[in-house]
Amino acid sequence: MRKHMLPNPDEPVLPAAVFNRRLFLGAGAVALGTLGLAACGGSSSSESASGGGNATGTVTFGSNASDAVPKKAFEATFAAYKTSGGGDVKVNTVDHNTFQEQINNYLQGRPDDVFTWFAGYRMRFFAKKGLVGDVSDVWEKIGGGFTDAIKQASTGEDGKQYFVPLYNYPWAVHYRKSVFAANGFEPPTTLDEMVTLGQQMKKKNLVPLAFADKDGWPAMGTFDYLNMRINGYDFHINLMAGKEAWDSPQVATVFDTWRRLLEISQSNSLGRTWQEAAQTVAQKKSGMYLLGTFVGQQFAAGAERDDLDFFPFPTVDSSVGADSVEAPIDGFMMAKRPQNADGAKNLLEFLGSAKAENTYLATDSNDVAVHKEADTSKYNALQKKASELIGSAKNISQFLDRDADPTFASTVAIPSFQKFIQNPADAASIAKSMEQQKKSIYQS
Repeated sequence: MRKHMLPNPDEPVLPAAVFNRRLFLGAGAVALGTLGLAACGGSSSSESASGGGNATGTVTFGSNASDAVPKKAFEATFAAYKTSGGGDVKVNTVDHNTFQEQINNYLQGRPDDVFTWFAGYRMRFFAKKGLVGDVSDVWEKIGGGFTDAIKQASTGEDGKQYFVPLYNYPWAVHYRKSVFAANGFEPPTTLDEMVTLGQQMKKKNLVPLAFADKDGWPAMGTFDYLNMRINGYDFHINLMAGKEAWDSPQVATVFDTWRRLLEISQSNSLGRTWQEAAQTVAQKKSGMYLLGTFVGQQFAAGAERDDLDFFPFPTVDSSVGADSVEAPIDGFMMAKRPQNADGAKNLLEFLGSAKAENTYLATDSNDVAVHKEADTSKYNALQKKASELIGSAKNISQFLDRDADPTFASTVAIPSFQKFIQNPADAASIAKSMEQQKKSIYQS
């Protein structure tokens, strides 16, 4: 239920003010407006969770939870919905990258009644374009369970709610405690210390920093943290909103600093998935890995999972500090015109409950609850630490492809970052190109 988006080249164009005649990335896309989300290639599957009284009929649910752990967690959640007297839930599961690649077609076609999505700019973007359903009446029932900040993250520009949250999770630098202990390593608190530690790891025949960007989105997390640590949260959010220049001296410093991290990062990252990079940490071949806490899905339950730990992304500039945390919120949205509107809202009301969060997190224990009444007594050590990290943050970002314009994130940021990874010396020309494209997209 995590990641992120890459719109496709054959996508039907929304009004020019939205997409500015831009071609989208990807290949071999299917017109989902005709075939529905299940037409996203051979990676989709459908399952049904039978509801108790079936009082609200069948609800269709579009899910990007294709990885084993979150998929199993949803099965448990819908089983709990069954015992709560809800209707049947027909689940349409699609590979998580494909889901995001096809989301624009999906919303313009015949989307499922309820579907997985994320809080942030892109949620508000779809709401503003009238592509998703207003769930303010659901929030009248569930709102007491969430903080004002969570409600605000679920609210569109018109003041109405379009999103129901399930959990969030921080991005941090993960490592195996046994590897650090065996080599006398200490978690760094500054970037200089992290680079020095990376050099020490090389001498121990470890890849210092696991890195993967085959799917395009993981590198965004590196940029986000570096930008917040160097230029501060306000600059970062303004850059995401198109209010700051990508070819500015501030962003140039980010790319220069990123080059230092690339020197200790895993090579050939553009040919590696995040799961494959995570496995190199699990196999004790890599020493560190910057990713969301969902990285724990790649560690076997028990001793191996218990050996996983993390430290916050370190300070770069002491005057800026490290009080901003990347902690995306995942949850659900509703179709603009659901086939079963009553059933959809009934399901969303359940998904916005403490019971739903407790059930989901009992299986996917890599995330943390956002509901005030969720049971945190059974949190494992990493969940407790993640909750503390988020709770101590002065500022929380959602992730570049959620905080920025979706067209810019997909068609500009992803290929630009990948070009930079391939040739860091081209940073200045890449940044100049990004700024030129940004002006066209954000002014359209």
